[in-house]
Amino acid sequence: MINGKKVLGVIGGVGPMATVDFYKKVVEQTDASCDQEHIHVLIDGNTQIPDRTASILAGDERPLPYLIDSARRLEAAGADLLVVACNAAHYFFDKLEAACSVPLLNMIELTAREASRRGFRCAGLLAVDGTLHSGVYDRAFQAEGLTLIHPDKEGQRLVMHLIYEEIKAGRPGRPEALSSTLDDMAKRGAECFVLGCTELPLVFSDCQDFVFLDPSSILAREAIRALGYRSTSNEPVLTEAVHVPF
Repeated sequence: MINGKKVLGVIGGVGPMATVDFYKKVVEQTDASCDQEHIHVLIDGNTQIPDRTASILAGDERPLPYLIDSARRLEAAGADLLVVACNAAHYFFDKLEAACSVPLLNMIELTAREASRRGFRCAGLLAVDGTLHSGVYDRAFQAEGLTLIHPDKEGQRLVMHLIYEEIKAGRPGRPEALSSTLDDMAKRGAECFVLGCTELPLVFSDCQDFVFLDPSSILAREAIRALGYRSTSNEPVLTEAVHVPF
C-alpha cells in the first residue's frame, strides 16, 4: 500500500505490447470517475526475461529467477497483489508464488473458471508451443470438468507464425490467417477459443466470427476486484478465495 492506495504489481515485459494492453484493460475496467479513483499500478517491464517457450521446451527454468526478481522488486515498491501478464510464464507459477510474500493471481485458473461459469463444455486453445507443451491450460480446464482441444500441426505452425513473426516482430497481425484453423477446431467441438497468449488479443479484439475468452481481460477484472475496487463488469466474481491483506 502506498499513501493509503492499494497497489497492483504487474510482472511485465513478456511481451511489451501485451503488458501495455493489460494495463489498458485495468484502466478501462475500473469503475472510476477521475484519475484519483483509479488503481495505483506498478509495472516491472523487464524485456530481458528469457523466452518462456524456449525454456519450457528445453526443460530448463531460466525465466524463473527473472520472474522472482520482478516480483520482489514490485513487493519492495509496495505492491499488495501481483499478476503475470504472460500465459507461458504460468508454467513457473507454483515456484514463483512460493517466492512471493503477497498474493499472486493465476490467470490460467481464472480463465478455466470463466469458461465453466459461461457454460462452455469444450474450448479451443490458441497459444505458443511452450504453453501447449506445459499443459497448464489442460490441467486447469480438466479441473473444471471441461474439454480443451489444440490446433493440428499446421494450425499450430500458423499460430506461432502470427505470434512470433508478426505481433512480436512489430508487424500488423492478420487474424484471418487462422480462419481455417478456427474452423477445423470448431468442427472438432470447440464452442469458444482461449486467446492463450497475451499478444493474441491485440489482433483478435474486433473479430466477431467466434467466441473468444481473453485471459488478460479476465485477469484485469479479477485483479481490480481482489484489490477492493469496483469493476465496470457485471460478471460474477471468480476470486473469492483471494485475500489481499491491508
